[in-house]
Amino acid sequence: MQKLLFSLFILIIFSACNNKSKTLASADAPRVTDATYYFVRHADKVRGPNVGDNPPLNANGKARAKFWAKQLKDVDFDAVYSTNFKRTRSTALPTAKQNKLEIKIYEPSEDFYVNFKDNHVGKNVLVVGHSNTIPAFVNAVLGEQKYNEIDDSTFGNLYIVRVKDGVAEAELKDFNSWSKQ
Repeated sequence: MQKLLFSLFILIIFSACNNKSKTLASADAPRVTDATYYFVRHADKVRGPNVGDNPPLNANGKARAKFWAKQLKDVDFDAVYSTNFKRTRSTALPTAKQNKLEIKIYEPSEDFYVNFKDNHVGKNVLVVGHSNTIPAFVNAVLGEQKYNEIDDSTFGNLYIVRVKDGVAEAELKDFNSWSKQ
């Protein structure tokens, strides 16, 4: 009986030590939770009385779309999102091609914004939208009202949101003085 109790005692201790080492190993394992999201408004669009509500990019806008791809060439993107408009898709296209990615179409909405962070943990993502949707999207990811709508003549804001350990921080880079070269 004593041998049985002693054996059972040793087995329990061995099992507890074995489980503890698994728990420590799991706790020390790196978790890929950090993410970086890049947000831009579509590039310069054709303007005029007969362009309708879905105008394409103008010549400067096409050059700016290539400029964004060049600026972001060192980022290994996991996804590129755009709203379903000519100007946004055309702005996203050079960066998507550069990364051999298809453009994912999204519909700006609170539900999409709220779920975005959870659906893109550990990812680098480019999002192209509009003067009103990009600041709203960035604010939703940050969880605070930090940015206002973009002025209609402004096409060079780059919002970079970095998420580390679940905490999002934003940086706004101004490329509005850029000129087609």
